[in-house]
Amino acid sequence: MAFFEKYKERTETELLVEVRMAKELGIYPYFKELNSEQGPIVAMNGREVIMLGSNNYLGFTTDKRIKNAAKKAIDEFGVGSTGSRLLNGTMELHVELEERLANFFGTEEAVIFSTGMQANLGALSCFLGKDDWVISDEQNHASIIDGIRLGGLPSKHKKIYKHNDMADLERCLKEIPEGEHALIVTDGVFSMHGDIAHVDVITELSEKYGAGVYVDDAHAVGVLGPNGRGTAHHFGVEKKVDIIMGTFSKSFASIGGYVAGSSSICQWIKHRARSLIFSASAPPASVASVIAILDIIEKDDSIRQKLWANTKRLRDGYLAAGFDIGKSETPIIPIIVGADMPTFYLFKNLFEETPRSVYTNPVRAPAVPDGGQLLRTSCQASFDFDTLDEAVEIITKHGKALEIIK
Repeated sequence: MAFFEKYKERTETELLVEVRMAKELGIYPYFKELNSEQGPIVAMNGREVIMLGSNNYLGFTTDKRIKNAAKKAIDEFGVGSTGSRLLNGTMELHVELEERLANFFGTEEAVIFSTGMQANLGALSCFLGKDDWVISDEQNHASIIDGIRLGGLPSKHKKIYKHNDMADLERCLKEIPEGEHALIVTDGVFSMHGDIAHVDVITELSEKYGAGVYVDDAHAVGVLGPNGRGTAHHFGVEKKVDIIMGTFSKSFASIGGYVAGSSSICQWIKHRARSLIFSASAPPASVASVIAILDIIEKDDSIRQKLWANTKRLRDGYLAAGFDIGKSETPIIPIIVGADMPTFYLFKNLFEETPRSVYTNPVRAPAVPDGGQLLRTSCQASFDFDTLDEAVEIITKHGKALEIIK
C-alpha cells in the first residue's frame, strides 16, 4: 500500500483538483455515457444528440448487414478466442480477413491485431533497433510515438520533422549517416486537424535517400482513394509504401488493427511483435464485421461518395459561419477556438442545447499545440443534409454567444 501513497497525493494535487474544478463549473467533457447504438443521432442523458464526435465515417455501426454478420460469427465461433494468435487464438476468420486485406491493399500479406494501438506498438517496436533511425511527423498519433519509444533506438536516432513540411523531412534525411537504415513514419490523415500527409512527396524522398515508409492510415481507409483504399492509393503510390497500418474502429465500425506489407514484413511481425504474441486475438464478431464491410465497399463506392458530399456540406456551413477550420481536407473538421475555457464552454453549451444537442470532441494541449485548442468534429455518410444544417445552426449560435465568431 505504501507504494501507492505517492500516487494518492499526486492524484489529489495534480489531477483531481483540475478535474473536480471542471466538474464544479459544469465543463468537464469526458466519459459521457451513450444510451443507444452509435449512429448519426444518439441518446445521451435521455436526450437526442447529433453525434459529430464519432469516427463512424461510413455509418456501418447500425447497418443490419453488418449486425447480421456479427451475429452469425458468434453463433459459429462463439464470443471470444481465449488465446493469442500464436497459440490457440487463430480462427479461420482471422486468416480470411488477412487475405482479404492483402488483396484490398494490393500487398503480399497482412496481419491483424486486437487493437490499432497494439498494431503500432507491435510493428514499430519489432522493426526499430539500436542501429536504426526513425523520422516521424511531429503530429503523429500517440501510438506511433509509443511504438517508436519501445523500439530501443538511441534518442539521437529519433528525428521529428515539422508537421507535413517536406523540406524539413529532407533535412532530417540528409542528416542520416550514409549506409545506415532509416524509416519515415507518418499518419495518412492527421486525426486532430484532418489534413492529409504528402505521401507522394514522402515516397519520392524515401527513394532518393533509401528510407522505408510506414503510413498509419487509421483515418484514411474507407475515406480516401478508390473504394477507400487509403492515402497511398489516393496518390497512386501504393507500390512505394512499405507498410500500411490501420484500425477497424473507424470506417470498419469494429475494433482491431492491421499491418499490410510484404510477406517478409508480415512474417517478422507475426513472430516478433510482442503486442500480437501476448494478446488474445480479435473476437469473431469484430472480425466478421470487417469482412462484411469489405464485401460492400469493394463493390460499391456510393457510401464513400455520400460521406464526401456530407463533408462538403458541413465544411461549407462552418466556413459560411466564420469558423476557423484550419487546413482540414477530410471528414475530420476541427473548429479551432484557441484556449481551454472557451473550448470547454462551447462543448458544454452545445451538449446542453435543447431540444436536440450536439456532441463534439474538445481537444487541448498536449494533443494539440497550446493556443490551438479545438472542438474536433467528424462527418458520417449516414447524416442527411437537414441534420448537418441543424448542427451548424446550433454551433453558430453558441459560437457567436461566446464571441468565438462574430
